[in-house]
Amino acid sequence: QVHLVESGGGLVQPGGSLRVSCAASGSIFAVNNMGWYRQAPGKERELVATVTSFGQTNYADSVKGRFTISRESAKNTVYLQMNSLKPEDTAVYYCNLHIIGIDYWGQGTQVTVSS
Repeated sequence: QVHLVESGGGLVQPGGSLRVSCAASGSIFAVNNMGWYRQAPGKERELVATVTSFGQTNYADSVKGRFTISRESAKNTVYLQMNSLKPEDTAVYYCNLHIIGIDYWGQGTQVTVSS
């Protein structure tokens, strides 16, 4: 059983910064990918960023240069530092853990960018 718990969402003004975190617990194979996806109202869930257990990262074009994903593998924790936030970044952000073809999801944390 794998459990993901996100934290750190909230309301921020345009241009501001926010960091969300996700801690995974349970039976976790050492080789895995962790990442963040988001879903805005009326839209499909989309990839934001991922990081492998080897530290390779991947970003959506819309967040490159503004967001940074990182992880502490020993703690099975992944972070997403979001800078220069825009109203279009408003969404529910979901943590994802991908292990050998199986996806696990957190409950989501709301990020709202508004003045």
